[in-house]
Formats: sequence, structure tokens, C-alpha cells
Amino acid sequence: MVEIIGVRFKEVGKIYYFDPTNIKFKIGDMAIVETSRGVEIGEIALDNRPVPEEELVSPLRPVIRMATKEDMQKLSEIEEKEKKAFDLCQEKIKEHKLDMTLIDVEYTFDLSKVLFYFTADGRVDFRELVKSLASIFKTRIELRQIGVRDEAKLLGGIGICGRQLCCKTFLNDFHPVSIKMAKEQNLSLNPTKISGCCGRLMCCLKYENDTYEEMLKYVPKVDAIVSTPDGKGVVVDNNVLSGMIKVKLEDSDITVPQTYSYKDVTIIKDAAIKLTKEEIKALKDLEDK
Repeated sequence: MVEIIGVRFKEVGKIYYFDPTNIKFKIGDMAIVETSRGVEIGEIALDNRPVPEEELVSPLRPVIRMATKEDMQKLSEIEEKEKKAFDLCQEKIKEHKLDMTLIDVEYTFDLSKVLFYFTADGRVDFRELVKSLASIFKTRIELRQIGVRDEAKLLGGIGICGRQLCCKTFLNDFHPVSIKMAKEQNLSLNPTKISGCCGRLMCCLKYENDTYEEMLKYVPKVDAIVSTPDGKGVVVDNNVLSGMIKVKLEDSDITVPQTYSYKDVTIIKDAAIKLTKEEIKALKDLEDK
């Protein structure tokens, strides 16, 4: 077992493990650490705890020290620098007539590097912009193009549920979300109803997906052929969570679909949940490529 602490550098970001070097931290403390980007300040998200060595990517970087009052004052000064750097970069983007949108600016804690995050529809030749920024800031400059999901995470917003975006409030990382998930959950495949502020499929489609996948092992799918207490029929509708299905009976005087519990029917031939070519074409831009 190896003792670690977990450090987060953004309000809702990934947690990185570090060697606490015999310093006792508690959640919410601030620590100065060395990363691949340089010296950074981060918040303790996981206090001192043992972790199996096989779960770690060794060697762990050591913590430099617990943050002091002077460090916190410096952090406030850096945040002011970032605001000014943002405005200056905006001016330079206009000056160079680049088709890009600046999203955020970050200084490393030791001021050895400035990172500019931007979005753009395609590749952008920003070499001249980097030269202009380097002449102003007199330090290393890095421009990093990010996707629309990362943009939403940085900027935040309100989802169609009326709450703050999950990626801004608690999601540490993005998980793959597919159109098939929406189809399995009987959701309308209207792009405006299943896409988030970022224009991609809503992350929350993933939350209940395991439950739906498990239930679909037992609940007949639409177009499945089943045997019911009233005879053979075809499933025309199903409610996966309640386990209730509607069956149009064959060779019966009953023309209205009958409702049964999945426990009361036997599957003769199950169907598959498939996307039509039209659905794929209409929704192709909603999945991350």
C-alpha cells in the first residue's frame, strides 16, 4: 500500500494522485505541487489514505508544501493576470483575423507558462498569434484547442432540467454517450430534446443506461413475437422500467393491443433495437467523433 492524496486543479476536474511527503492534509486544503505543466496550486479532494500500489502510475510526484497565506495572495494576483491576459488575447485574435473563440486563460502558479483555451470549427494557424502573445507576456505560450463539451464544462450553464450543467457541478470526466442509449430508453430522437447546451448528446443519458440494458434482457422489445395468456402476438409498445408491454394479438377478435407484464409472456423471437438510416443521418452530429 502507498499513501496518497488527491489534488484537483479545477473546480470540477480530474483528481490526480500525489505523494504527501509525510504532510497531513484534509479535504479543502490547498497544496503546491509540481506537474508536467510546471508548479501548480490545487485543492485537496482526497485526504491522506493508503491505495494499492498496482492502482497507481508510478512514480508519484511529491507535494512541494502546503499552501501558505502568501501563496493564496499570489493566487488572487494570478487570477487578475488571467483576466487581463484574456482581454489582450481577444484583441490579438481580432488583429490577426483568426476564426477562433477564446474560452479561458490559465497561468501556471510559477508563471512559467500561459495556456489559452479556444474553440474553432477546424484547424487554425495561430503561429503569428503565439509570437505576438510571447512578445507581450515574455513567457512560454500554449494555445490549446478544446471541444464543445470542454467549452460547456469551463463556461457552465443551465440544462433543460433547470439545473446547472452536470459537467460544471460534479462530473470529473466525460463518458461516451451514444444515440443507441436514447433509443433504448424510449426517448424522442428529436435533437433538441436529447442534446445538451454543448450541442452533443446529454451526459445524463448514461446515468440510467445500465438499468435499461439489464431490464431489456427480460422485457420484450418492440416488434418481438411473444406468447401471452391470450395467444401469440407482436409487441407494439413497452415500458422498460415498469416491465409492462402492449401486444397486438394474432388470430384474435381483439383488435386493441392488450397490456401484460413481461413476467406473464414468453418470448418466442425477440427483436433488436436498431437505428434507421434516417435517424443516423439526422443525429450524426450529436455523438462525439
